[in-house]
Amino acid sequence: VTHPDIIRYFMTIPEAVSLVLQAGAYAKGGEIFILDMGEPVKIADMARNLIKLSGYEPDVDIKIEYTGLRPGEKLYEELLMKEEGLQDTPNHLIHIGKPIELDETTFFNKLTNLKEAVYKETSDVRLLVKDIVPTYKLNKDI
Repeated sequence: VTHPDIIRYFMTIPEAVSLVLQAGAYAKGGEIFILDMGEPVKIADMARNLIKLSGYEPDVDIKIEYTGLRPGEKLYEELLMKEEGLQDTPNHLIHIGKPIELDETTFFNKLTNLKEAVYKETSDVRLLVKDIVPTYKLNKDI
């Protein structure tokens, strides 16, 4: 297990197939479909339960080893950013993510400014990233 607090959502194969088929029926183009998968599962708890279901005692017969998060891996999954919101579909378990409005001209201008700042190695690069990606969290240690 990578971390004692890591959590993940799960869906069964039939749920995944149903999501794909129904999303295809609802799709108009470019939507992001989200299945309500209930509560996320703590992976350490799942590992302990699997050990018990196999007739063993966790940490006695089988030790759970924590390997550490891999680069870019998160402790929890965000299915949707709170800024996006959800649009309902006829199926109460399937929702459509409402994309954040984007002004392409402004976005590309900001990318150009970021590119120039990177080449000039200015110290405001992280602030420019924060301006482009409002949910970006500045790390003061970097």
